[in-house]
Amino acid sequence: MTARFRRAVLLGTAISAAAAAQGQEAADTIYAGGPILTIVEAQPRAEAVAVRDGRIIAVGPLAAMVDLQGEATEVFDLGGRTMLPGFVDSHGHVVMGGLQALSANLLAPPDGRVTDIASLQETLRAWAAENAAIVSEVKMIIGFGYDNAQLAELRHPLREELDAVSADLPVMIVHQSGHLGVANSKALELAGIGAGTPDPDGGVIRRAADGAPNGVLEEYAFFTAIVPLLASLGPDGIAAFAEAGGQLWASYGYTTAQDGRSSAGVVEALRAVDAAGRLPVDVIAYPDVLEAKDFIEATVSKTYDGHVRTGGCKLTIDGSPQGFTALRDRPYYDPVGDYSPGYAGYSAVTMAQVQEAVDWCYARGIQVITHANGEGASDMLIAALGAAQAEYGDPGNRPVLIHGQFLREDQVDSYQRLGVFPSLFPMHTFYWGDWHREHTVGPVNAENISPTGWVRQRGMMFGSHHDAPVAFPDSMRILDATVTRRTRSGDILGPAQRVDVMTALRAMTIWPAWQQFEEDSKGSIAVGKRADFVLLSGDPTAVDPETLDQLRVMATIKDGRLVYERSEGVQKGGLRLPLATDPETADRLLHAMAEGLGRP
Repeated sequence: MTARFRRAVLLGTAISAAAAAQGQEAADTIYAGGPILTIVEAQPRAEAVAVRDGRIIAVGPLAAMVDLQGEATEVFDLGGRTMLPGFVDSHGHVVMGGLQALSANLLAPPDGRVTDIASLQETLRAWAAENAAIVSEVKMIIGFGYDNAQLAELRHPLREELDAVSADLPVMIVHQSGHLGVANSKALELAGIGAGTPDPDGGVIRRAADGAPNGVLEEYAFFTAIVPLLASLGPDGIAAFAEAGGQLWASYGYTTAQDGRSSAGVVEALRAVDAAGRLPVDVIAYPDVLEAKDFIEATVSKTYDGHVRTGGCKLTIDGSPQGFTALRDRPYYDPVGDYSPGYAGYSAVTMAQVQEAVDWCYARGIQVITHANGEGASDMLIAALGAAQAEYGDPGNRPVLIHGQFLREDQVDSYQRLGVFPSLFPMHTFYWGDWHREHTVGPVNAENISPTGWVRQRGMMFGSHHDAPVAFPDSMRILDATVTRRTRSGDILGPAQRVDVMTALRAMTIWPAWQQFEEDSKGSIAVGKRADFVLLSGDPTAVDPETLDQLRVMATIKDGRLVYERSEGVQKGGLRLPLATDPETADRLLHAMAEGLGRP
């Protein structure tokens, strides 16, 4: 029996008889022994929660749970850990997160060890050597998460520098934003990109002085290069990414994940993994509306088929703010690179494409979630939504703004008027806050990136997301960034945009559940909802806010089933906790709790 958690089968005949006498059906599991934060305003804390058939049947005092205990009821002793509703992913890419889990980690500290191009090269070589069987099978080397803003050279690696890793195998590295990448000569050859290849619409092939591609690919140039490489992995490879992504999300306390720019093939891979019993969490997929209209229309649903459903449409207007590809309404402050005077980024699609996509979704009452990072991209989205609502009214489709890194305050007013749910990215304050202050928007406007304060001043809900694999789906770093807005350098970026801990928790639970039409079944611990829980090492409402990122996810429970346990500092998934079968010990456990032992 683990020292961290105890689960016990209670066989007390007197208690069982009491339950039977009152005509109540017994619970499968009773959770108690630590703080329980329900995220329900009328009942924010509870001593115990009872679950049957994967649903919550009682929340309240532990003494009241005695009547729900039967011969087979298990008591899950929280052991002082804090239980909350399982986190709901407001925006992420769970399958590409699997790619992150299965590729070389090129992240900068504290999530990785890459600090310059030499360490990036060495990390790729070491990964290839340690994963020789994988490299032999997939016939390529792939790394994820480099960030030119964190490299000593303050630039992207070039194809020749990746050729030094391997000249025979394609090498592709993905920028942490997911919107740029670098290919070596072999990868460029396989992608059909040469000196005479024109820039695609909505993308840039960066070039050397002689006009040959230097390996750096932006936006649609990057997507068109990496998609064929990943497609060569076949359905089994994509399924491996899906499985790894689901396990990664569960390890950070997420019981609902999002695949925020999906495809028909990816959704089918998710379904296959789920059918095989290897998907530990629910996944809501949003296929690209410009690529998969027929599939979206045929499969969109508010109910799950197993653990998977198509939630609506994904539209992408612009790119990465830290990579200077987001569309601004003014020039970038001090961009690093070869940019012309007055450079303000660019859109990945035309206004006509944006309007057509939004109209298509509104005409069918389908939810549309839209990636718009820069002010210029938000201007396009606001105009398109306004025109669609004038034409079709409000079909109740809850449109979502994804990211909104750079927003004017009048744009927040417009989103409120249009009924848009903002899914914001406060983690940028940690990872790129200093970069935004110094290079993208400057010291004044950097204070208002990810403007959660403006949103709350207007009484609006919001979601707080990780956009993994842009960053790890680290729920505690999201919580920390939303509350403290500390940058890597320790600066507080925009103190007026900070929110309190409970608001930040709602932005990870009940509000994103509402965002995705699941507020009646997820996002809080209440009777009738699914038994989706996360156990933390401490109570986030009781610790110093400056230490929130030090809290750890200790266990994740989906529909009443343990799908993840942290053990000895090592993340492990899919574990079952051993059960104690001694009835005297079990009976003492429940009654000791009922008398107040083990309470916070």
